[in-house]
Amino acid sequence: MAERPVSMGVLAAQDDAYSRILSFLIPPETSEAKAQQSFRSLLRVAEESDFGRCDLGLAELGLPHPEHFYGFDERLPSATVKLILDDHEDLWVPLARRFMPFREPVIQRIIWKISKENAYFTVATAIPNIVPSIISVPWAVGEFASDSAFLTMNQVRMAFLIAAASDSDIGYKRQRAQIGSIVAAAFGWRAIAREMVSKIPAGGGLVSKGMISFAGTYVVGVGLDRVMRFGRHLTREEKRRHYAYAFERGREAVQQIVEKLTGRGNSASKVSTV
Repeated sequence: MAERPVSMGVLAAQDDAYSRILSFLIPPETSEAKAQQSFRSLLRVAEESDFGRCDLGLAELGLPHPEHFYGFDERLPSATVKLILDDHEDLWVPLARRFMPFREPVIQRIIWKISKENAYFTVATAIPNIVPSIISVPWAVGEFASDSAFLTMNQVRMAFLIAAASDSDIGYKRQRAQIGSIVAAAFGWRAIAREMVSKIPAGGGLVSKGMISFAGTYVVGVGLDRVMRFGRHLTREEKRRHYAYAFERGREAVQQIVEKLTGRGNSASKVSTV
């Protein structure tokens, strides 16, 4: 994914409009080496056939353009980035790796996506225990081991994706310190989830368990991003703050997961305040 080529087109009738779009994609503070890397992925559209050579593109406002190009409003550049990322999940990593304005939004989406995946899995493995069924889910047997392994490996996957989006070194050997911290924390997050579920009546633990998994994964992701950007880890107080933020922000997402997996929207709504 990191090495996937991407071609960003720029459609501008005037040179000053082209320069503004270029300055957005490659901010002045970008190092010369990174700027050259980004510039190799750019193509200024000069004729009709150039559109087909681009994976996507930015266009000066007011100029007609194909669907895979997006009007660039320099007053609201974040809106343009959002539209592009909504439409091109397959290009998240290469765009973030090559163009700085996409980096932080992509990393935030990666963290949110992996957090939801872990919450989904955690809720799914708990359903056979809370919602009796004649047909049990095979991989729910040995729940502690299977949950911990899945959540941990998915967080390792998140570490790879964040490193790729950050244009950093990727892989087990290069990221062994990050992976070690993820593995060390795995049983701590799992223990909190099990303790919370044990204190809540049957059914009420689904949302709480999912939210703990979501928040724990979110904090891991924010911590990885902090290391990539600033070379330092989160403090204990920062972890608490991000965990509380994720626990609250993830409530609606986890509630929707519970409703989807149980088909009991009313019950899920009642336990969402737990």
